Amino acid sequence: MKRYRNGDIWDFENEMSVNGDGVEVILGLDGGTTSTVCICMPIMPFSHNLPDPLPVLARAVAGCSNHNSVGETAARQTLEEVMAEALSKSGSNRFAVKAVCLAVSGVNHPTDQERILNWLRDIFPTHVKLFVQNDAVAALASGTLGKLHGCVLIAGTGTISYGFTEDGREARAAGAGPILGDLGSGYGIAAQALTAVVKAHDGRGPLTMLTSSILSILELSSPDELIGWTYADPSWARIAALVPVVVSCAEAGDPVANKILLVSVQELAESVKAVVQRLGLSGEGMFNQLCIYHFQYQSSKGT
Repeated sequence: MKRYRNGDIWDFENEMSVNGDGVEVILGLDGGTTSTVCICMPIMPFSHNLPDPLPVLARAVAGCSNHNSVGETAARQTLEEVMAEALSKSGSNRFAVKAVCLAVSGVNHPTDQERILNWLRDIFPTHVKLFVQNDAVAALASGTLGKLHGCVLIAGTGTISYGFTEDGREARAAGAGPILGDLGSGYGIAAQALTAVVKAHDGRGPLTMLTSSILSILELSSPDELIGWTYADPSWARIAALVPVVVSCAEAGDPVANKILLVSVQELAESVKAVVQRLGLSGEGMFNQLCIYHFQYQSSKGT
């Protein structure tokens, strides 16, 4: 176990005894492009009748931990800071931790998992069990009470469809980031809207309510200013925050905004269809139900 090389976030441990208060804990992290959440829970005996709600000793929230979005150094720092905060709030330290599970967006390949595991091994004592997965795996497990069987669709700042068969085969679709075409994501929707505004201003596209709505919310006076606003900080979450504007314009009858959402929902549906077909998970009926549910969520929540 090594000291964090860029800060003093573990200094709180110096004020504790080595074993803390003696309560053994686990850390669970859900890391996304917009935010990262870490909870610290006591270890409980396995039982089919778990308490409801589950006992949470502490909860900590931080920003983006997707290394593809903010870079590996910033992502690691966010993850470590949120773990340290959760332990500090719970009155625990790293020696009390028995297991750490990171479910993080941007974990797309075994090499991604191994890099994060090596980093965690530097932070925690050797007895700590370490697990690293894409955040879609945790999302699926949360809906199936831990059984990895089925298909999950995440559509937030980014998007991914992920599935497992009962015998352990897995498949994914989308989740490759905005440059590689995640049009169903919040970033993809907002980027299409910004492009539509610029095209309308240039005369290359139809006029749209998106122009006045986006300029108003960003406090800009002309579409020309969108160029400077966008490239001043092109972070995925910042762009994706414009999705509610697109939804509002679509609900008000703007055909451009409506087309953007329709294309995005179709993209999401195709990603689910790809996973379901590759794994042979279900028939047409269940697939249609999933798509209808997500369309309703997309329209009402905007993410």
